[in-house]
Parts: sequence; C-alpha cells; structure tokens
Amino acid sequence: MITKVLSNVQTPGTTLFDLKVALPEGMEMPVPGQFAHIMCGEGTTLRRPISIADFDAETKTVRFCYDVRGKGTEYLSNLKPGDDFDFLSPLGTGFSVRDGGRAILVGGGIGVYPLIYVARKYGSSATALLGFRNAELASCADDFKEFGADVSVITDDGSNGRKGFVTELLAEALDELDADIILACGPGPMLEKVAAMAEERGIYCEVSLEERMACGLGACMGCACKVKAPESLF
Repeated sequence: MITKVLSNVQTPGTTLFDLKVALPEGMEMPVPGQFAHIMCGEGTTLRRPISIADFDAETKTVRFCYDVRGKGTEYLSNLKPGDDFDFLSPLGTGFSVRDGGRAILVGGGIGVYPLIYVARKYGSSATALLGFRNAELASCADDFKEFGADVSVITDDGSNGRKGFVTELLAEALDELDADIILACGPGPMLEKVAAMAEERGIYCEVSLEERMACGLGACMGCACKVKAPESLF
C-alpha cells in the first residue's frame, strides 16, 4: 500500500523521530501492538518492521516512532510531508484490550512506542511504566499522560526519573495495584522478567516479541521466536 507522509519530526538533540502517515483507502484499522513492514528506498531489498505507535481513528492517521539505527531508518528520517510511503500493514498479533479493570503497561526503550496506542484504548485505567537507558532516549511520557494514564519513568543512569530498571517499578506497582492485565514490550531479558513476575502473581500477561524478518507475513519463518508455554496449551 502506498500513502503520503503527513509529518516527520525529529526530537531536538536526538536520533528519535515521530512520523505520521495517512491511512490508505482499503487498509484495515490496526489494533494496538501490530506493526507495519516498510519499504525503505533503493538499496534496502527487505522492508523494515516498525511497530505502530498510535492510530487516530478520527483523523485516520497512523503514527510511527523510531530511532535512527541503520540504513532503513536513516531513509525514513529523510522523508518529507507529501512523500510516498510504501508499507504493508496491519501485521502481527496485537495486544488484548479488555473492558474495565486496570492494565499495567511496561515499556523498555523503543518498546515504549507501541504501548501508546494501548494507552489510548485504556485511558485512565492504564498505569504506564517506562524505562530508558538515559534522558536522551526518554520520550513519549506526555503521550501516555494525554490519554489519562498514570506514568512513571526510570532510567539506567538516573538522568530522567529515578535510577534503576523498569522491572523495579513493576514490582512496586504490583504491590500497590489490583491489576487485571500486564502488557509489555522491550528487550528480551526485560520481557522474560516481566512474564515471570506476572506468573508469580497469577496476573494475565502478554509480551510483544520480535525478530529480524524478511516477508513480514510469517511465510518465511524468519520472525519465529522460541517460547516456553504450559503443556495445557497444546
């Protein structure tokens, strides 16, 4: 599908960008946690998978937040309003959104971005716990607050919010809140610990897993992630 770039704004002093495109005619509305497979110009044969940060159904605007880390995202950083944007979406299995109850959203680094759309759905019923390496990489806390979520930020070096890891915030939140669901996205070790904490407390939990991929549709199996699951699921 090809649509047009609406805006592509860099956070001053960082390599972080906030990109918005128009929802193409005929494209299904995404659900929180899904992603897009984006064509990134000549010389990049494979598309780049980037999570959908948010979707505004009223304006039919799809939002992506990304950090420039290679040739693909460097190409994206040079897009201007009105440029063509070639992508496949929505792809992947999204997060569950339950009516009522309290959701705890746990994000680490760029894993914070797809949780913005979740916060839009849960509003004031969400508690967002955001972890970053340092203040330069900390972003989007205001987006969660805009939707009514209770937000806490923590950084590895203490340069923004308190010093420590986001799983420390989760342990405290689980002591204080009666949570119905935990939704998490971020580095593998963080997700593993979040899942273990949820299991220990008997709280339903979903984590967003990703790998480098080619087709983005599951056909080539390049994106498959090894997981452990209870035998009762099979």
